[in-house]
Amino acid sequence: MDTGQVGYRIQREVIDEDRLKELSQRLDYSQSNIPIHHRLKKSLSCSVPRLKRGIVGFLPILSWLPRYSIWDYGMPDLISGISVGIMHLPQGMAYALLASLPPVFGLYTSLYPPLIYLILGTSRHNSIGTFTILSIMIGSVTERLAPDANFLVFNGTNVTEEVDIVSRDLYRVQVAAATTVLGGLIQVVLGLVQFGFVATYLSEPLVRGYTTAASVHAVVAQLKYIVGVSPKRFNGPLSVIYTLADLFALLPETHLPTVLVSVVSIVVLILAKELNNALRQKLLVPIPVELCTIVVATVISFYTRFGASYKISVVGEIPSGLQPPTVPNVSVFSEVVVDAFALAIVGYAISISLGKTFALKHGYKVESNQELVALGLSNTVGGFFQCFSVCSSMSRSLIQESTGGKTQIAGVVSGVIVLVTILKLGSLFQELPKAVLSAIVFVNLKGMFKQYYDIVTLWRSSKIDLLIWLVTFVSTVLFNLDMGLGASMMFALLTVIFRTQSPTYSLLGHLPGTELYLDIETHKEVTDVPGITIFRSSATMYFANAELYLEALKKKSGLDIGKMLTYKRRQEAKQRRRERRAERRAQREAKRQKRALRAASQRSRNVVFSVEEVAGQLMEIDGDTLREEELGWKERKNSTVFVMPETSEGHHTWVYLRGTDPDTTTLGSSFDLQDGDTTTLDSSSEDTLSRDLERVSLGSLGKWTWDIHSIILDFSTANFIDTVGIKTLRNIFQDFGEIDVYIYLAGCQELVVEQLERGGFFSDVITKGHVFATVHDAVLYCLKHHGAMTIHSYEIALEMSGTHL
Repeated sequence: MDTGQVGYRIQREVIDEDRLKELSQRLDYSQSNIPIHHRLKKSLSCSVPRLKRGIVGFLPILSWLPRYSIWDYGMPDLISGISVGIMHLPQGMAYALLASLPPVFGLYTSLYPPLIYLILGTSRHNSIGTFTILSIMIGSVTERLAPDANFLVFNGTNVTEEVDIVSRDLYRVQVAAATTVLGGLIQVVLGLVQFGFVATYLSEPLVRGYTTAASVHAVVAQLKYIVGVSPKRFNGPLSVIYTLADLFALLPETHLPTVLVSVVSIVVLILAKELNNALRQKLLVPIPVELCTIVVATVISFYTRFGASYKISVVGEIPSGLQPPTVPNVSVFSEVVVDAFALAIVGYAISISLGKTFALKHGYKVESNQELVALGLSNTVGGFFQCFSVCSSMSRSLIQESTGGKTQIAGVVSGVIVLVTILKLGSLFQELPKAVLSAIVFVNLKGMFKQYYDIVTLWRSSKIDLLIWLVTFVSTVLFNLDMGLGASMMFALLTVIFRTQSPTYSLLGHLPGTELYLDIETHKEVTDVPGITIFRSSATMYFANAELYLEALKKKSGLDIGKMLTYKRRQEAKQRRRERRAERRAQREAKRQKRALRAASQRSRNVVFSVEEVAGQLMEIDGDTLREEELGWKERKNSTVFVMPETSEGHHTWVYLRGTDPDTTTLGSSFDLQDGDTTTLDSSSEDTLSRDLERVSLGSLGKWTWDIHSIILDFSTANFIDTVGIKTLRNIFQDFGEIDVYIYLAGCQELVVEQLERGGFFSDVITKGHVFATVHDAVLYCLKHHGAMTIHSYEIALEMSGTHL
């Protein structure tokens, strides 16, 4: 509003919590009148449309498969499925080595879980199957529970020991399958209880730091295949350090033919992938670089007999056909429950982040809880078919999306390719060198190696996020994958607590012409509201920062309430001690006066005499040497009290005269005297003042002065309040109330008001009239009821906002 409209006013109703509740009840009147049993019956009733929605929600394939258009989606899904299926073959076998399992089980893992996800999943572009991080995590479990040392047997000469590879691999497959089933069950349970939000606790810096650290584990695990040595197996904390130390000790034993195959494979893969990226705009589908590499390497190995002639480790026998489903070994559940939980959380976090990215790009919705159920059942069913843990693969998902994939039918096409390979083509890869598979893993980790640039980016943007990244990376590298995940999550949550424990506190001022109140320090155009302090915290007040909130309020308002109340209570204590001393002195004086009057009454009747004379006679009679000051008598020029007794029916009644002359005084009964007159006939003025004071105020004591009559606490940033916060808030109201400063709340959310009410915050003294919908409502109320001295001077600023008091 421009300055020319200053005179234009709009009537503005001040809305406090009671008024707001009344308005809300009017809006919700029709809903609130519905009996609770009718609402409960409606929520539990089952109808055909509701049943249909429930079934379709659990089986999303029913929502899109009936409307599937072969003409529109068939060819893109076919091309995309073939491209992804070709990638499944080398990645499945390579990542099986990361899991310390025979390569054929990587092919099984690329077949069964994608078919389950086709029925239950909601993402159209996620490619479910083997993934680097989960393979490494499975490998750490299998090597911990089935180390080589447990399967040593004597050879035919009973002289040397050898590893029983068949028995070892069989048990490792059982361990991997059991871990996968348990992790899948955890995901299903979390999805059914609507716990899909758990992935939100894995922030992006945490996930990127974790995956970068996992790539270090992957590199270390593949080095033995790259250089052709056999280091010892280490598990637990610092296992990476111990493994590297053992590898360096074995470098003199490096197998040169294996190193040559590894280096050539890595160079070829890198050059081919760069060429692929350079020509991706001109190619209909990407060149299957990895598949071409393993085909060429297998052919060369077959004709040159790498395994027999050069002692290069090869894949070995790959059984044809499918394995029947088997029940997992439940006896290892107790040993892998922590690992299974970590697998469930990490796998879901990766899948949901990829799924939401593609959904946002292509305009559809991914259901978090349904994704958790779909991924869980994919793992659970796959575990029965001897698969290991799966999730979405970033590289394959990008290929599926970039080659035009429209639906999960692409997963079916890729599954067919894997199935044909298992049934008919598996035996052709028996001569494939393991060094080639390790080279594929190495090259595919290039994207994760690039995440080290996050350090530079986070240093510029957020030091706290950088700290989360570094702590996650270091803890995961040093403590292993499961303990590293737990430590990093705890640290990330601690950073949230620390940030809420030390929020920003500010004083707000009014922006002329509006109803806005902004930080005074950052907005120079705002003005203070006379007599009112508006205080705001950037975080919720709860047990961790309640004391800091109170300290910041005292500092910002300039009122050290603790010292002020301490001074006040000391003065009140001194005042009470003076009153007690004066009262005791008055009682002694009253007794002495009573004895003096009794003695005087016995000596003279119906004679007017002065109290001072009676006191003097009494002193002579008793022989006391009391001074006048000890009796409390003082010379009073115009307030002499004369007392004379009268006899009425045998009773003595005392009458009194005030003034210097009995002839000019008024006569009255002693029963008309107040207690103070009868007990402190001539007490000091200090005693009289102390009896009149019922309460000592700091203003009367004169130690502090201030011009604040109201403090408004802006609670718009608070989303909850606990019992400690309620107690602190109640103390603020009481303490500031003792120095006649009124406290009000503004901008409270409905949940916060309910928590205040349940916590017993409101009372006869602190009512809901102290809670206002906005800061502006609270300001108007304070100016109207407490700002009589400043309201006129502030009217102009309010006129600018179109408000009329």
